[in-house]
Amino acid sequence: MTTEMTAITTGLRFPEGPIAMPDGSVILVEMFGPRITRVLPDGTKQTVAEIVGGPNGLALGPDGALYLCNNGGCFTPVDMGDLLFPGPFDPSSYIGGRIQKVDIATGTVTDLYTDCAGHPLRAPNDIVFDAHGGFWFTDHGIRDGQARTSDITAIYYAKADGSSISEVAFPVDAPNGIGLSPDGTKVYWAETHSGRVFQRTITSPGVLAGSAGIVDTSAVLCGLPGLQLLDSLAVDGAGNVCVATLVNGGVTVISPSGEVLEHVPTGDLMTTNICFGDRDGSGEYRDAYITSSGFGKLLHMRWPHPGLRLNYV
Repeated sequence: MTTEMTAITTGLRFPEGPIAMPDGSVILVEMFGPRITRVLPDGTKQTVAEIVGGPNGLALGPDGALYLCNNGGCFTPVDMGDLLFPGPFDPSSYIGGRIQKVDIATGTVTDLYTDCAGHPLRAPNDIVFDAHGGFWFTDHGIRDGQARTSDITAIYYAKADGSSISEVAFPVDAPNGIGLSPDGTKVYWAETHSGRVFQRTITSPGVLAGSAGIVDTSAVLCGLPGLQLLDSLAVDGAGNVCVATLVNGGVTVISPSGEVLEHVPTGDLMTTNICFGDRDGSGEYRDAYITSSGFGKLLHMRWPHPGLRLNYV
C-alpha cells in the first residue's frame, strides 16, 4: 500500500473523532482543547464549540447535529515536547461521562444521556449511527492507577432524541472504536488493552443475536499479537475493519474474516482515528483522514480501496 500522507493542519490538542463533511472540511474534537474544531481544506481551523470535560468520539446525526462522546475529562494531558498523550485520571477535574448533542451553527451543547438504568456513564469514547437513526457507542471506562481500580463497562445503543438508552453488551474491557458493517448487520468494536476486535450480529436496532460469553469464540474477529493497543476504527466499502493502532503507530486493516491484510504506518505512536471522505466527488470515498493525535496533526492520504459513506454524512 502506498503511504503517501500529507498534514492538512497541525497544532491540534490531541485530535480525535474526525468527520469528513460534504463541503470538504473535517470536523473533529480536540480532547485537550477541549473543543470541537472544523478544519478547512486549506488547514484553517474554526472552533465549532467549546466543551467542558473531555470530547472524544463524534458523529453526525440524522438531524444535522453533532453527537459527542464526552469522557468527562478522565485523562490529564502529558506533554513530552513534541508528543502529547493522555495521562492519569484526576478526579478533581472529572465531570462524569455523558453523551451530548451539539448544534453546529450555534455551538450549543445539550446533555442527552449521563447514565443507563441508573449506572453512570464513565467515559464514553466512540459512536456510530445506524440507518434507523439510533446510535451505538462505547464506554471506555476509567483506569485509576492511584486507586488501583479499573471499570468494567458496556456497549450501548441509544436514540438521538434522548428518549431511550440500553446496554447491549456487557461486560467489555476498555472498548474504544466502534463501527458497522456496510449492510448494517454487524457491529464491531475494539478493546484497547486486549488488542482485540470484536464482532456481533445485529438482529434489530440495538439488539444483538446470542450472547458473548467466554466460550463464544466467534465474537472475536481478530486479536493482534504483542503490544498493540487499539483505538478508534472505521469500516471500508469492502467491510474491512480499519483500526487505529497505538504504540506501533498506524492503521491495521482487518478483513471481514479476521485476516490482517496490512498495516499503514503514520510515524505517530498515538494514531487514534480514521474516517473516509469523498472530496473529489467520485463516490468512492477514497480520501482517508487520520488523526495523528500525539503530534497534533490531521493527516490525509488516498486510500487504495473504496471507503464507506457513513449514515447522515
